[in-house]
Amino acid sequence: MASKDRRGDEESEIHIGNVQGSAFSIGDHNAVVSPVSGSSLDPVTNELATVVRALRADLARVRPTAEVAVLAAELEGAQAEIEQTGSVTPGRLARLRQVIAQAQAVVGFLASGAALTEVMGRIGAPPQMPPTRHTSPGPSTSSDDDEWPESE
Repeated sequence: MASKDRRGDEESEIHIGNVQGSAFSIGDHNAVVSPVSGSSLDPVTNELATVVRALRADLARVRPTAEVAVLAAELEGAQAEIEQTGSVTPGRLARLRQVIAQAQAVVGFLASGAALTEVMGRIGAPPQMPPTRHTSPGPSTSSDDDEWPESE
C-alpha cells in the first residue's frame, strides 16, 4: 500500500527484514556510521585492537597521573579509529609511541603495555626480506678461464 508523505507525493512502503553486520539509512539528512568488526580486520590490526582494549582496562586500575590520563585518551582515540576505519594511521601510532615512552613507569610493569609495544613494533617495522642464497665474491671453482684462448 502506498502512503503520502508531507509533500503529498505518493511513495512505496519499505520493509526491512533481518540485517546484521551492515549499516543503512532511510530518509533525508541521515548519517550512517558502521563500526568495523574484529573479524574484518587484518590479523595485526585485530591484535592491536585487542591489546589496546587490554591496556585501557589495566590503566583503569592504576593510580591516576597526568601521564596515565594522556595515555588513556590516546588509547581511546586509537581504539575509536580502528573501530571506525579498520586501521590506525601512522600519525596515531607515532603519538601513541611518544605517549607510551612518557608513561614508561606505568606501562613498563603492565603485561598489556609490553604486548602493545610489541605489536606496534611489528606494525612500524619494515617488512623482513628472506635471506638470499648467493655466494660471496671470490674465486669460483666453475671458472671459464680455460674456454678462452690465451693471447700470444
